[in-house]
Amino acid sequence: MSYSSSQVRVLEGVRPDQIPFDELFSTNKPVILRGLVSDWALVKEGQVSPSSAMDLLESQSNGKPVRAFVASPEAKARFFYNDNGTGFNYQSKLLDLGEVFNQIRQSKDDPDRSYYYMNSLTLDNCFPGLRQHNDLVFDHEIFADNKPLSKVWVGTESIAAAHYDVPSNLACCVVGDRRFTLFPPEQIHNLYPGPLDPTPGGQAVSMVDLQNPDFERFPRIRQALDAAVVVDLKPGDAVYYPSMWWHQVEALSPFNIMINFWWLTVPAHMGNPMDVVMHAMMSLRDRPESEKKAWREIFDYYIFGSPETPREHLPSAIHGALGELDNDKIRRLRALIKDKLNR
Repeated sequence: MSYSSSQVRVLEGVRPDQIPFDELFSTNKPVILRGLVSDWALVKEGQVSPSSAMDLLESQSNGKPVRAFVASPEAKARFFYNDNGTGFNYQSKLLDLGEVFNQIRQSKDDPDRSYYYMNSLTLDNCFPGLRQHNDLVFDHEIFADNKPLSKVWVGTESIAAAHYDVPSNLACCVVGDRRFTLFPPEQIHNLYPGPLDPTPGGQAVSMVDLQNPDFERFPRIRQALDAAVVVDLKPGDAVYYPSMWWHQVEALSPFNIMINFWWLTVPAHMGNPMDVVMHAMMSLRDRPESEKKAWREIFDYYIFGSPETPREHLPSAIHGALGELDNDKIRRLRALIKDKLNR
């Protein structure tokens, strides 16, 4: 795969308890933090050997089975759809963590081995105690109401197709090398998203194989690749990328661990914008173009413009939903919407 890559900002020597969040947030672009977690206990065990990292992770496990995706050798580590898109090219199994690690150990030199991918394991629930020597300090006002959620991603080589997440992300490469291919949100038009359901991980993913793009079938992918930001991480490195940036994530080594921290930039009581998109598909998408144009103006006025404009000429007593929304007002709005949908 050959394409241009934008310059990525790199911060060196940042400590886990002194992350310059204002600096990260200032540009709304990805930032690499080299060596951020190089002193983590799990990183150091991985430098001894992959097996040592497995032992440490297993010792901190809650002992419960984990959800593991298992793909055949034919998948070539790409956890994706099957050929007709009706399902996936992997199986989802509940397995004992030690059993998975034994399979990885035993097959590491087998060219026809299966691929294992355990994704989105909640750090505190699945590995209580691990955070004690493998953590970051989130010292910024944005985290007063938005506590980061930490997840663990473990397995063999894997490729997670390009997708976006609503939370912002600070992803730490712990064991094995990892590559992120990142796209700004406006590249959705060139990334050819797949179906909204089913999806491999909860969000729509790009249908393009970025390692072998089919330019005839997906011609606009060239524009996305021209805008791509490619980030290669070694164990101990981390990358920050903002909400809604598309990202393909490749775990490149025979055994890999990533720990990431997700957080929302708005209060938790606010709704999921994707719910609005789904509702709009039902009520707006298939209307005549003239009506859609009018509704675009409505959205620009009430949603994408300044929140002050629709209410500045009204007495505050009648602002209603036009006013500032708190938890109680949002609960009333949610109840009203549910009532209208149930009619």
